[in-house]
Amino acid sequence: MATQAPARPGAEARTGAPAVRLEGVRRTYGEVVAIASLDLEIADGEFFTLLGPSGSGKTTTLRVIAGFERPDAGRVELAGVDVTGTPPSERDVNTVFQDYALFPHMTVQENVEYGLRVKGVSRRDRRLQAQEVLERVRLPGVGGRKPVQLSGGQRQRVALARAIVNSPTVLLLDEPLGALDLKLRQEMQVFLKALQRDLGITFVYVTHDQEEALTMSDRLAVFNEGRIEQLGTPADVYEHPETEFVAGFVGVSNVLERDGRRISIRPEKIHMRDDDGGAGEGGVVHDVVYVGMVTRYIVDLDAGGRLVVVRQNLETSSQEVLEARGKRVRLEWRPEHTYEIAKEGDGQ
Repeated sequence: MATQAPARPGAEARTGAPAVRLEGVRRTYGEVVAIASLDLEIADGEFFTLLGPSGSGKTTTLRVIAGFERPDAGRVELAGVDVTGTPPSERDVNTVFQDYALFPHMTVQENVEYGLRVKGVSRRDRRLQAQEVLERVRLPGVGGRKPVQLSGGQRQRVALARAIVNSPTVLLLDEPLGALDLKLRQEMQVFLKALQRDLGITFVYVTHDQEEALTMSDRLAVFNEGRIEQLGTPADVYEHPETEFVAGFVGVSNVLERDGRRISIRPEKIHMRDDDGGAGEGGVVHDVVYVGMVTRYIVDLDAGGRLVVVRQNLETSSQEVLEARGKRVRLEWRPEHTYEIAKEGDGQ
């Protein structure tokens, strides 16, 4: 069995302390506020995602945790240890980037061994540990190849192997699947989540892909303009959006104004039938979007507003679906599936 690399300073403080704690962290670039007084705790062993559009502050937050950026104010803790002024090389974290950042002149084996070599691990032990971790990421037998000889998915798994061979307390992943095609990205999502469960390492994952965040995370934080708009489990954030921004950014959501209230209703929660004059709201199908397994209906309501409704194509042909344009319909939803939300900017 491979000899484990020695723990980094501060690793003994892991028990009982959050893997990551940010207190009052602020980071600006001139007049641009990238992070505005951020407080955040990430539990040991958690798969935690920072989700948001470009420029929302998620990547800057990751870089502050890694030590690549120094906060203008606030405190950064890893496993209960204040590392605010500690350089990246001395923090018990490793980072995986979208572009892999592999050394092209080194073999796969040498890339994976690199961090162990820097730490002074013996040649025999680092060879055994590298082989073991390559098997863990399902790449046995490729140690002698150069990165250029591998596919994009294989290179990403080599980057992961290099990052986890040191057994860091926290693994930071910055849009690691962004360069992969859709099918491979979906396969890697399943692989990454299974790997994280197997390793028990805290993963802090940055993405702008809502489906990716919902699929993989134990909890996620939705970022907007340097602040966290909402924090919770994927189900909580999806089913109970607290602001108009979250409702619109995480999945597809309808926002409707009724009786002075702004409510959010997910498209799949709405029942649509032919207009019989009964309960619910009447309207006209404005447009139809056929997307294979499901169809999206855009309905203009008589009382004002527009809703998107999603229905599965169980026994309906594409022709029948498209003929629904201009049809009068009745929409209903259960009260427990609507959530009152704040307007964007409220409470800021």
